[in-house]
Amino acid sequence: MSTEELNFVLQARRDKHDALIARGIPPYAYRFARTHTAAAAIAALGAADEGETVRVAGRIVAWRGQGKTSFAHLADDSGRIQLYFRKDDLGDELFETLKLFDIGDVIGISGALFRTKTGEATVRVASAEMLAKSLRPLPFGKEETVDGVVVRHSGFSDPEQRYRQRAVDLAVHPDVRASFVARSRMITALRAFLDGRGFLEVETPVLQPLYGGAAARPFITHHNALDIPLFLRIADELYLKRLIVGGFDAVYEIGHDFRNEGVDRTHNPEFTMLEWYQAYSDYTDMMLLVEQLLVAAAHAVRAHPAYAAAVPALATPFPRIEWVPSLDNALGDDALAMSDAALRKAAEKAGVAKPDTLSRPKLLDELFQAHVERTLHDPTFVIDYPLELSPLAKPKRGAPSLTERFELFAGGRELANAFSELNDPLDQRRRFEAQAALRAAGDEEAAGIDEDYLRAMEHGMPPMGGVGVGIDRLFMYLSGISHIRDVILFPTMRPE
Repeated sequence: MSTEELNFVLQARRDKHDALIARGIPPYAYRFARTHTAAAAIAALGAADEGETVRVAGRIVAWRGQGKTSFAHLADDSGRIQLYFRKDDLGDELFETLKLFDIGDVIGISGALFRTKTGEATVRVASAEMLAKSLRPLPFGKEETVDGVVVRHSGFSDPEQRYRQRAVDLAVHPDVRASFVARSRMITALRAFLDGRGFLEVETPVLQPLYGGAAARPFITHHNALDIPLFLRIADELYLKRLIVGGFDAVYEIGHDFRNEGVDRTHNPEFTMLEWYQAYSDYTDMMLLVEQLLVAAAHAVRAHPAYAAAVPALATPFPRIEWVPSLDNALGDDALAMSDAALRKAAEKAGVAKPDTLSRPKLLDELFQAHVERTLHDPTFVIDYPLELSPLAKPKRGAPSLTERFELFAGGRELANAFSELNDPLDQRRRFEAQAALRAAGDEEAAGIDEDYLRAMEHGMPPMGGVGVGIDRLFMYLSGISHIRDVILFPTMRPE
């Protein structure tokens, strides 16, 4: 950026940057030996009026000068602490150098703790170092105290810009940082839950020669050295099941999946999934595990002070409703007996986009979403899906037109999907062939025939239960956050 392109504020900061260099002060340090975070320094002072000498570092978020003294607030990952600069303590040269400091600069300071007349824990600064000069001001908002409560007014409230400039969003909004801390703690709790039950965490390929495990359009790429097309995975399922064939009894993976689909409040093309598979289990065992897992996740999110009141109470066991009767009741008709034309007409009436382009399984799925899924606010298991919607699930015992499959819904969204996994390779081949026929007829979300997976199955695949949990949606439900972009650090955006 040339000097001519800089506005007054940006140029002023660059002038201060140059002035620091002229004084022999590096604007960007290599390190700073910190002894305390802001929160730890406040805790170290306790109820005393005077305390130990501390070294703290962070960003200047407020500054006010009063002649030979100045006050500032320094913020780090733990919170903020007040700083007190006095000319008599610092000397003329360093105190004069403070004029080159700006809100947003990252500094390190050393000094003794004390409590001001207003009772605020403060550091009496003895030395200050510039660690990173801010050349572009951060849009910090204003704070005021209303009835004893600190109210923050954002200076960076446009959602579109906040998603595009997440570094700025995090820097000026402590509540946004808190949400991602709570999300991380939830994921840690999920890992601990599965590890404690004997599951092994594994990693499977993101780049796959044939995508599968779900119904979705893939992202397609090309490997130059091998000169082959590859797909970003839409699910982890088929590789994790290969590991069960290989002798592992229980495996899971937490990773990113990719689906070339629309973007809305609950969909992002890149998202985080937890999938697990357990040999010698079925979907009833998986329901119990999912209930226990959600309780553990809720406890982890609730433990964060910012979300203690937001997390809904989870009463187990969750209610269970059957897929077919629930849709039949909503439509006032036998959904599985309806003709394709009748389904399309019902879909059009329900507001489904472009029903004429959808396959029969997709029409049924869209109708269920429109009429049933959105009405399920408390955690609810929907069980026993039609065979044509579940190409990887075992037929239901005693009702072969259905499958042993459930989905968990809460807050009007799908949170989890699970099967008694199909382990008959001959039946699996027939279902793959049906999917391939749908694909040939124009269904871009249908998968093809995975011969390598079938070969693995033919060696003998133990019966197993399997579950997929959407991490982003799970955290949305537990935290009360309504948009998926608010729970993904760097959501997919259209270029500016």
